[in-house]
Amino acid sequence: MSVNQQTVEETKAQIRGLVNEIAALAKSGATAEEFYPELLGRVITALAAAGGAIWLLDDDKQLKLQYQINAEPSILSPDSDDAVRHSRLISRAANAGQSLLVPPYSGTTDGDAEGNPTRYLLVLGALAHDGHSDGLIEVFQRPDTAPETQRGYLRFLEQMCSLAAEWLRSQKLRSLGDRQTLWQQADSFARAAHESLDLKETAFVIANEGRRLIGCDRVSVAIKKGRKCVVEAISGQDTIENRSNIVSALNKLATRVCAAGEPLYHDGATEDLPPQIEEALEDYVDQSYGRNIAVLPLRGPQRKLGAEEESGAAGEIDRDDAHRGEVIGALIVEQIETDIPQAIFRQRCDLVYEHGARAIANSQAHSNLFLMPLWRALGRATWILRARTLPKTLGIVALIAAAVVGLTLVQKDFNLSAEGTLEPTIRRQVFAAIDGEVIEVLVQRNSKVTQDQPLVRLRNPQIDIQLEELQGQLQTTLAELRKVKGQQFGQLEPADMRALQGQEFELETKLVSLKKKLELQKAREAQLTIRSPIDGVVTTWDVEETLRSRPIMTGQVLMEVADLSKPYSLKLELPEKREGHLDTYLKKVGEASDLTVTYILATDPTMDSLDATLPIANISHRAETHDEHGAVIEMEALPDQKPLLELSPSPGASVIAKVHCGRASSGFVFFHEIYEWLCKFFF
Repeated sequence: MSVNQQTVEETKAQIRGLVNEIAALAKSGATAEEFYPELLGRVITALAAAGGAIWLLDDDKQLKLQYQINAEPSILSPDSDDAVRHSRLISRAANAGQSLLVPPYSGTTDGDAEGNPTRYLLVLGALAHDGHSDGLIEVFQRPDTAPETQRGYLRFLEQMCSLAAEWLRSQKLRSLGDRQTLWQQADSFARAAHESLDLKETAFVIANEGRRLIGCDRVSVAIKKGRKCVVEAISGQDTIENRSNIVSALNKLATRVCAAGEPLYHDGATEDLPPQIEEALEDYVDQSYGRNIAVLPLRGPQRKLGAEEESGAAGEIDRDDAHRGEVIGALIVEQIETDIPQAIFRQRCDLVYEHGARAIANSQAHSNLFLMPLWRALGRATWILRARTLPKTLGIVALIAAAVVGLTLVQKDFNLSAEGTLEPTIRRQVFAAIDGEVIEVLVQRNSKVTQDQPLVRLRNPQIDIQLEELQGQLQTTLAELRKVKGQQFGQLEPADMRALQGQEFELETKLVSLKKKLELQKAREAQLTIRSPIDGVVTTWDVEETLRSRPIMTGQVLMEVADLSKPYSLKLELPEKREGHLDTYLKKVGEASDLTVTYILATDPTMDSLDATLPIANISHRAETHDEHGAVIEMEALPDQKPLLELSPSPGASVIAKVHCGRASSGFVFFHEIYEWLCKFFF
C-alpha cells in the first residue's frame, strides 16, 4: 500500500471514528451545554473546516445562535449589513428545512437582500425531525475544492444533522415527559380533591396531595369559622394539636391574611406588609423556620342568581369572576429546605388553589344542607329495598352471563384492517441525468410510450458553450497542424526539422485529446433528451404544467412510466398497533403458509370483495413512519389478476383490505380494540 493510500485509509478511519462518537453522543442523553460543543467540534474536525455554528429556531421561528467555533465576526454583529444578509439566508434555509451549499460573497441584491458575505463556502445542514424544522448547522469551509468534494461535505453534514435531530427529538420528548408527569399529578390531585364531600377529609386530601404536587415541605388548610380561621389539616400529620404554639400562630396568620383578602408571598422581606400581618408573620416564622411562605385566601365560586333565586336554587357560576366570592379559608404553603424556582412555585400553588377552593366550597355546601346527617343515614339504609328488586337483579345478571358466555364460545373470523394502493409491478421513475432547463415536454398523462422514446428535452447553455469552444479549439489545432506539416517541405536544417516534427507530434496529441473531449461533450448533450426506460404508460399527473420551463437538477424525478399490461401488486400498510395480532397468528400457522387477503377499491365500497394472497416473505420486519397512523408495517400482496383487470383500476388506486388471521371468540373480535385502548390509556 502506497503512502497516499495509507493516509487516505487513516483519514477515513478517523472520520468513521468521529461519526461513531457523534452517534454515541446523540444517544447519551447529554445536556445542551455538553452536546453542542462536542458535536460541532467533531463535525469541524471531520470536514477540516475553518469553523461552524449551530442555530436553532425558537417558538417565533427566529434563529438563535446556540454555539459557534471561529465564526466570522461580521455575521455575529447584530447591526452590520453582513449579519442581516447572512441572517436572512440561514433563516430561509432553516424554516424550509433545506440543506445548501452557498459560495463565498454570493447572494441577492433586492429589497430583502440575503447571501453569504464571508470568504468561506457555507455548508448549511438542516435540523429537522418528524416533519418539523428545528434549525441548522453551519460550517465555514474553504472554497477552493472541487464541486464533488463540496457535495460530499453537504452529504456528510446532512448525516450529522440527522443524528443531531435525534438528540433534539429526545430532548423534546424528555421535556414533554416531565410536563406529562406534572399533568398526571395534577389530574390525580384533582380527582382526589373532588372525590369526597366530607369537609375534614377534603382538607386532608388537599394538604397531603397538594404538598406532593407543589413539591414543597408543608401545606396547611385553614377553614374560616366566623371571623377566625382554624387550621383543619396539615400535610404529614394525622391529628392537629390546636393548643400548640405553632398552630396558634398559624391560625392567627391565616385569620389576618383572610381579613385583608389578598394573597401573601413571603421570601424574607417584610418592609411593605401591613403591621398586623407583619407581626403575625414574624411570630409564625420564628417558630416554623420557613424560608418561603405563601398564604392564599380561599374564595368560594361567585354565583349568578337569576329567576331561580326565589326558589332557593344555587344558581350558575360566574366564570368571569369565579374566585371573587366570600373568603372561606386559607391555603398555607411553606418551603423550609427545598428551593423551587419562584415562577414554578407560584404556578403550582395556583393549580392547587384552583381545585382546592372549589373542593372545599362544594364540601361546605354539602355539609351545610338541612338535616344532612339524616339524609346520609337514609342513603346507607337502601339494603331494605333489595328484597323487592331481587328478581329483576337476578334477571339482569342472567342476561349478562348469557351474553358473556355467547361472546366467549361463539367463534368469528378475525380480520386486521389495512389500507393500501394498487401498483403495477413494472414501473420506472424517469429522472434527469444532467442539469438543465425543460424546453419541451413530449408526453402527457396516460400517453403510451415505448422504450427509448423521447419524453422531455432539456437545455443547458454551458454544454453549448463548451461544444463551441471545443470545436473552435479543434479547428485551430487542425490549422496549426497543416501549417507545421507545410513548413516541413522546404530546405530546413536538421534542428529545425526536428523542432517542427516535435510540434507536429504535440499538435496531433492535442487533436486526439480534443476529439475525445468533443465526443464526451456530445454524449452529455445527448443526455439532455430524456427517454423512456420501458414500454408503458405515463402515470404522472399534469406533466406539462409541472415541468414546462422548470430548472432540473441531476437525479430529480420527472415522471413515472408503468407497464399496465403486466400484473398489479397490492401495497398494504398495517398500523403498528395491530402487528401483535399478526405475529401471534404467524407463530400459530408457521411461516410456510401464505395469508389470505380480501379487499375492495375505495372508489366503490359497495363492490364485491376481491381476493389476494399475502406471502409471509412480503411482510416487512420493521415499522415505517406514517403521517396518519404514526407507524405502519408495509406488506405486498398478490391479487387475483383476472377479476381485478376487468375493473380497469387506475395505478395508485386506494384500497381497503382485510388480512385474515384465523378465528377467535366473538367478544375478542368485537371489543379487542376497546380493551387495548383502555389498557393503553390507563397505563
